[in-house]
Amino acid sequence: MRTPVLDVFRPAVRALCRLYFGLDLRGTEHIPPSGPVLITPNHQTYADPPLVSIPVRRPVYYMAWRRLFDIPVFGRLIRRLRAFPVEIESADPRATREAVRLLQAGEAVMIFPEGERSLDGRVGRFKPGAFRLAVSLGVPVLPVTITGGHACWPPGRFLPRPGRITITYHPLEQPDSSLEPRAAARQLAERAQTTIRRALETGAHPAHPSRVDRSQTGA
Repeated sequence: MRTPVLDVFRPAVRALCRLYFGLDLRGTEHIPPSGPVLITPNHQTYADPPLVSIPVRRPVYYMAWRRLFDIPVFGRLIRRLRAFPVEIESADPRATREAVRLLQAGEAVMIFPEGERSLDGRVGRFKPGAFRLAVSLGVPVLPVTITGGHACWPPGRFLPRPGRITITYHPLEQPDSSLEPRAAARQLAERAQTTIRRALETGAHPAHPSRVDRSQTGA
């Protein structure tokens, strides 16, 4: 499906999010208009995938928690919006193969490297899967910081409340080809996580290890 609902109604969705969340999009010039890219945001709310996708003027494919596809109607909807399932509790070769196929075809793939939604709004440990993909395929990573989402839609709340959400798109991070693959993936993950955490902590509380819960997407 080349033109999903978000693409068709993008101006209205953006206007609504600005009104309700005071949505502020920064660094959108860093979004590559073409070519393979892994988009790696921190994970704060169920709304993160569409919010992050608003300024992306190209198809985005989403790696999403497998159990979401078992929900009647919703599972079929997210498939139509280019999501594909991943088993976050263990290694999932099928999801990895799908991500590889998409990236080799020059597509943009969004993976939340925490794997699970943050319970306290802070950045949790990054799983290595997305960054191993980036290294093995020589694909750049686009770190994205979501700030304010946790305050608007904390775990346990059925619907989000009005607030202020800022989404920052950082400069691309390239894999270091001079390093051994595992070391390169680890370094790439650390660079992306540090970039996201620093932006999140601007004017916020000092970071500490985050608690996370299983939710929408994962590596």
